[in-house]
Amino acid sequence: MISKPIYEPKGKAREYGELALNIYTGCNHGCTYCYARKMAERYTSKDCVSGFDNPEPRKDIVESVKKQLSSGKIKGRTIHLCFSCDPYPAEIDTTPTRDIIKAIKDSGNHVQILTKGGERAERDFDLLDGEDWFGVTYVGYGPGELFISSPEEPNAAPPSERLKSLAIAHKLGIKTWMSMEPIINEHDITCFLDLNVGYVDKYKIGKLNYAPSDINWEEFGRKCVRICRSWGHDYYIKADLRAIMEK
Repeated sequence: MISKPIYEPKGKAREYGELALNIYTGCNHGCTYCYARKMAERYTSKDCVSGFDNPEPRKDIVESVKKQLSSGKIKGRTIHLCFSCDPYPAEIDTTPTRDIIKAIKDSGNHVQILTKGGERAERDFDLLDGEDWFGVTYVGYGPGELFISSPEEPNAAPPSERLKSLAIAHKLGIKTWMSMEPIINEHDITCFLDLNVGYVDKYKIGKLNYAPSDINWEEFGRKCVRICRSWGHDYYIKADLRAIMEK
């Protein structure tokens, strides 16, 4: 049994949520920029890295979450799913995700989902309401990559599928958000912001960390702000990018 699976994130993770929960032992989307996988490679054995690429539910995770929530100490809070994994990994049974969402909602709390799972997540929309957030990652894609899984995210749902799920969630009255971090193609990001699609309630925009990039981050950040303000988007600039813009 996990003593406190719902925890308070620290550092940069705090910008995404005050409470969080990781359901699985890793993620099989294979994203080249994945910070969690890089940490697994750096600090753990090859077996642990292999396990990260072949996720399974953390031992007793559903029961542990229910037990923690039953104490009544967490009420009316929004819990982020997830940081070190995706709540909808590819090609595995994600019933634990549904069970945990139901437990969170039944306890008087709310969820903030972030996924690259696309249609896999739509099954659980019936559990969500106007107090919950459904979000997808959008890092910027090149020509022809919108309808296929990009080389940077080989096993994730194609960006177009994620956008469709986001639009469905918005139509159902679920609050929607988009995590634009890390940035791979800055031109696609600014073009998407300028489309004013109407089904994204909030944008969180960051930069690319832990990898080389020739993007002019100050210029990129300021352009994003101009576009967001021109359309009246609700947006948040992540601290790393904001620091560069404020120099």
